[in-house]
Amino acid sequence: MTRINKLRLAVVALTWMSISTAVADEASGWDGDARSAVRLIAGSRSPNDRVIPAGIEIKLKPGWHTYWRYPGDAGIPPHFDFGGSQNVKSVDVRWPAPKRLPEGSVMTIGYDRDVTLPLDIVPDDPAKPVTLRMKADYAICEKVCSPADGKVELTLAPGPSKLNSRLSAAALLVPKRRAVGDAGNLAIRSVVQDKSSKPRVVVDVAAPPGVEVDLFAEGPTPDWALPVPMRAPGAPDGLHRFVFDLDGAPPGAKYSGSHLILTAIGGHDAIEVPISLD
Repeated sequence: MTRINKLRLAVVALTWMSISTAVADEASGWDGDARSAVRLIAGSRSPNDRVIPAGIEIKLKPGWHTYWRYPGDAGIPPHFDFGGSQNVKSVDVRWPAPKRLPEGSVMTIGYDRDVTLPLDIVPDDPAKPVTLRMKADYAICEKVCSPADGKVELTLAPGPSKLNSRLSAAALLVPKRRAVGDAGNLAIRSVVQDKSSKPRVVVDVAAPPGVEVDLFAEGPTPDWALPVPMRAPGAPDGLHRFVFDLDGAPPGAKYSGSHLILTAIGGHDAIEVPISLD
């Protein structure tokens, strides 16, 4: 083999190594089994970005589901541990709007198809690469439920990512922060505490005609277990009424003055509204 041919082969090998590295930097490998798996994906990043986009992908076998950050009447919320990551100050997990998932006599909240959870990563030093290491613990259910886990790692370096559009699409599904009474096609018009019988909260939601509306309620800490809001009659024209009992606070907690989060979903739109029980 001539020296020129050897040089050509070396260039080809280096080119393929570069391509392979670029692809690997856009996503980690999958970790899981035939029922579910997780991986990390990278978004496009410019040098010295103070917030780095990335995401967690959860792949589900058809017929299986997993849970939202608040699982509802039963279930276990996913837990993501980023300990051991390098050049990472904080990781904010953003949750796309979920749906109701009946499980026998109880109502749970989650995802019944593949889902991407966007991540906002703040590095210690924006000028240096970030190595994200994640251990995921979550539950998956079909007719029975079982625990699932995964360990994945991904180095995030400056540059474009072919998966950036996937992250952008997932970010559009994350509820937007709003306040009670804000204008908009989807809005929470009023929140009233009804103390006439068993203490409960009455919420009226506005949405365009023909749009299917849903509502979820979360307590101020993960150990709260508020009931999943139910539809109720009596809403003014153009509004959808939901009610939920003030039940499920942990021992020693008070409802008065507590801060809850209401998530309203209408069609392809979703909002997140903090309220105070005062």
